[in-house]
Amino acid sequence: MLPLSFEFFPPKTDEQRNQLDRTAAKLKSLSPEYVSVTFGAGGSTLSYTPETVGGLRRKHALQVAPHLSCVGGSRTEIGALLAQYRASGCRRLVALRGDLPSGMATPGEFRYASDLVGFIRAEHGDFFHIEVGAYPETHPQAEDALADLRHFKRKVDAGANGAITQYFYNPDAYFRFVDDASALGIDIPIVPGIMPISNFTQIRRFSEMCGAEIPRWMARRMQAYGDDVESIRSFAADAVAQLCERLIAQGVPGLHFYTLNLAKPTALVLERLGVR
Repeated sequence: MLPLSFEFFPPKTDEQRNQLDRTAAKLKSLSPEYVSVTFGAGGSTLSYTPETVGGLRRKHALQVAPHLSCVGGSRTEIGALLAQYRASGCRRLVALRGDLPSGMATPGEFRYASDLVGFIRAEHGDFFHIEVGAYPETHPQAEDALADLRHFKRKVDAGANGAITQYFYNPDAYFRFVDDASALGIDIPIVPGIMPISNFTQIRRFSEMCGAEIPRWMARRMQAYGDDVESIRSFAADAVAQLCERLIAQGVPGLHFYTLNLAKPTALVLERLGVR
């Protein structure tokens, strides 16, 4: 089986911490290459992220890749986090621009993810393996698709080792993006981001915010199930597994699952792929 990785978000309550511990324990059995921990809009998890990273390493012996965001952290704060992660043995990072929270007019000292990648390389050389974001259906704030590709190339030129895409349900968008990136001379691995579905209303809201298209046939089928949660989960697991099968058949370098700190939706998809 090709490499798997899982994304978690930092819990803020005891209930959320217990949920994450249960999820991490279950998904660890699937032998992920690493797990990542998000940073949070506006640096709202500036302290929660390192705590979560430490907990996942200590309790579950997982390789953890913290997210770092341009937004909400100063050069000094980001530098201190990098030193902390290096001292603790983290060798992989996910460097992102991040979303501006409501009321914040400017992103801070790092304007773009490429600036953050360049800073990490200047401070720590090749110590960290750096993942960056990629957007097969175009970043919602990009001027256009070609401008988005140029932004992506700047991140690669600054020193990114690999990329994780925004989730998508149209595999052709991913394949076209990889081809277009290759045409620009980009040769780093571009790992598709996979979003399992357990709640159609939630995923529709997420997709509207991030610009990910839910194919009409999928949306209509899930709408037809109404409040039948089990039917939605079963259908969604089948549909996402079929997406993964097509990606695997075309030789993707890995699969990165956005878990939302839940084990079951991801496990259902992987079961259908023969991973238990």
